[in-house]
Amino acid sequence: MSTDSIALGQPTVGEEELAAVAEVFRSGWLAGAGPACRRFEERFAQVTGTSHALTTANCGSALFLGLKVLGVEPGDEVIVGDYTFPATGHAVVQAGATPVFADIRPDVFSADPAHVESLITPKTVGILVVDVAGQPGDFDEYRAIADKHGLWLFEDAACAAGATYRTRPAGSLADLAAFSFHGRKGITAGEGGALVSDREDLIAHARKLHTYGIEPAISREGSNTLPIPEFHELGYNFRMSDVQAAIMNVQLDRLPDLLAARRSVAKRYHEAFADVDALTVPVELSDREHPWQAYLLTVAPEVSRDTLALRVREQGVQCNFGTYASHLQPIYGPQAPLPVSADAFARQLAIPMHANLTDAEVTRVGEVVRQAVQSLS
Repeated sequence: MSTDSIALGQPTVGEEELAAVAEVFRSGWLAGAGPACRRFEERFAQVTGTSHALTTANCGSALFLGLKVLGVEPGDEVIVGDYTFPATGHAVVQAGATPVFADIRPDVFSADPAHVESLITPKTVGILVVDVAGQPGDFDEYRAIADKHGLWLFEDAACAAGATYRTRPAGSLADLAAFSFHGRKGITAGEGGALVSDREDLIAHARKLHTYGIEPAISREGSNTLPIPEFHELGYNFRMSDVQAAIMNVQLDRLPDLLAARRSVAKRYHEAFADVDALTVPVELSDREHPWQAYLLTVAPEVSRDTLALRVREQGVQCNFGTYASHLQPIYGPQAPLPVSADAFARQLAIPMHANLTDAEVTRVGEVVRQAVQSLS
């Protein structure tokens, strides 16, 4: 076994991020929703092609806040793309509604528009779809369905910073979009998230809710009076700290280079596995730009994905399953079968994907995976 492990995911951070954090330390404002957060919000709204952005503690809190300001209530049903980390479905449950999971396309694993529409009932209030591994789903079709049935549309863009759909940036494709800045994402502060929209009313309401139900303290800076906020509704502490926001401002500067590095790795992987019959490489649709938050191979049914993963790990290459078929998770109770999502859950393998991979590491990953597949075929 090799002693030099190749990481599945890894952030790209350095002296620039440290300098930005030091500047925040000197400012004295380390708490949430401060000047660094406001700077990042302005810049991230531009990157996502939206008018308004709100920094949050993580993507889960952004999803929850979005559902709350959209008016989700107990008894409502929300259609959710099934192939995703269960934070998506959890947010619906936390908001008091019922997630109704939609099966996925077999090529890019985003929600199948035809199945989405088939799930609409009188209880349905909205559609929450996921940019799987960062690649946006079929948003023109989703929008047509939502408009036809009088529903809202929410984009779980957790992995999608820098992605596009028909030239439009991820984040601008729905009424609201939520992003993650977790350590494995394309840009990261270790944790953190954002909620973006063109609707000022939704973001303004979410801004109050994410600070216990009042405007953040920065809104009262410089007042000539002593404003005392009043609490009119239950809120939460879902703020991003200014330390994290300082890091995110530098990460935004890095974004073009980080995307280019990931796309280069994806191209090398495509070439490495093109002639391996037991592996199907991920599809990048021609009308989209994939940010490659993850690289998900699909393993042929006759090869054990789990055994393959263990063989690859034995050679010092980190790997994991792709993501979850949410409807199979016990927390949601009995669900209708979703065969395409269940099949992807059983057969997908995530291999190292990040902007720090060297050419030698990419070559080694390709060789290790190929040899492991051959040993099992």
